[in-house]
Amino acid sequence: MKVLLTNDDGIQATGLNVLRKALLEVPGVELAVIAPDSNRSATARSITIRHPLWVEEVEFGDGTTGFATDGTPVDCVRFAALGLIEFRPELIVSGINHGSNLGDDITYSGTVSGALEGALLGPPGIAVSVKRTATYDFGPSAAAAARVAAAVLKHGIPARTFININVPAGTPKGMRVTSQAKRNHVTKIDARTDPRGGAYYWIEEALDEYHPDSGRTDHEAVREGFISVTPLQPDMTAYDVLEGLARDLT
Repeated sequence: MKVLLTNDDGIQATGLNVLRKALLEVPGVELAVIAPDSNRSATARSITIRHPLWVEEVEFGDGTTGFATDGTPVDCVRFAALGLIEFRPELIVSGINHGSNLGDDITYSGTVSGALEGALLGPPGIAVSVKRTATYDFGPSAAAAARVAAAVLKHGIPARTFININVPAGTPKGMRVTSQAKRNHVTKIDARTDPRGGAYYWIEEALDEYHPDSGRTDHEAVREGFISVTPLQPDMTAYDVLEGLARDLT
């Protein structure tokens, strides 16, 4: 199977390179890498339309190469669809992200958007992230991603579907299939003054609390030390509202 690997932390990120080696060990996988040339965290599904994109080949040091671009993760997936690499991907894998992508936060995530873009263009997608910690161990995350990738390649998943994997710090207790958690987002804006008297701002996360868990959410699984595997889809229609709204307005 033909697999494209991307991320949002940049092509030199340790997480991507650990995952690259793990995917190369999956039997039958032919792998290509297209990733941003530097960190593009929290870019979500943004695309580059107001300036040209540059691409260069990068040597990984083990005889293999990939492509780095000054675009976003979504740009990277589109490059593959447009023929930058020699094959059309049958699976998109995005990660390993340095930090979790849980609950409502996935709407910000460049990592998750790489997998989502794959689902929209045709191939299934897998995003994988590990909980932020002082010292990262990407081994369990890479193993989880390779396991899920092998299952998807063997059994498939429905069209326009992708999978979001989140791994706790340390040694996972196991794996759970989960739903997406809901989060109360509170943002703090830190106003500062530069040496010339101009105003500038740092946007920071302040108090971020999750809603009470349903018993099966991604947040709960990772909090309890389990790997979370969440099937997702891009259709954001509120079907429970659809018919009632149609009766009221049409």
